[in-house]
Amino acid sequence: MAAAQGRLSDGAGGMDEAKDTEKDRREADTAPLPFRAAVDALKAARLRPQIEVEPTPPPKRLAPYTYALEAAVVDGDQDLADGRLVLLHDPAGHDAWQGTFRLVTLVRAELESEMAADPLLPEVCWSWLTGALQTRGLTYGEPSGTVTRASSHHFGGLSARPAASQIEIRASWTPREGLGGVPDTAAHLASWCDLLAQVAGLPPAGPGDASVVTLPQRRGPHSR
Repeated sequence: MAAAQGRLSDGAGGMDEAKDTEKDRREADTAPLPFRAAVDALKAARLRPQIEVEPTPPPKRLAPYTYALEAAVVDGDQDLADGRLVLLHDPAGHDAWQGTFRLVTLVRAELESEMAADPLLPEVCWSWLTGALQTRGLTYGEPSGTVTRASSHHFGGLSARPAASQIEIRASWTPREGLGGVPDTAAHLASWCDLLAQVAGLPPAGPGDASVVTLPQRRGPHSR
């Protein structure tokens, strides 16, 4: 699956990749039941058709148990935004998380230069994340993150290319655990996809709040 700025992760391939896959499968079979239930809920979640989601190799050093998804918002043969969502689990708990689970995300998309210049853009993008969680009635704690906007200007042999601007949201939060110590990861994934769609400029999937503002169509979305 292509991403708006290229793949978020690229495997090395070959025998090493096969070994890693087999190792991941063994680890999944021996993982704690709450983590396995949380992962199963992610795999079973039903999402809007414009968002393509697939598993991707997770980071190994952030927690004893990890699972990751990669997603792209697709319009025809173009990717309007992309992102990664990582589920972390430490059965012993984590002081900084105030819980045993943590969700970590990266979302990015290209912007029109006028929108990128808006001084309130970072605050608005952060409110989209918290608003997406609140709209689905999810409880969470210890949110943290950054919103970064960047502009690229081309010179010399690349001067024919138009200037480009990009927004990037990096965030993490602790999903509150339910029965059996398992958070509602499917609902958190749906909220995250709501954020992806909003950053991509898609209309809400259902009846929405009139106060919600979405980005205009990305300038020159990338072909897949």
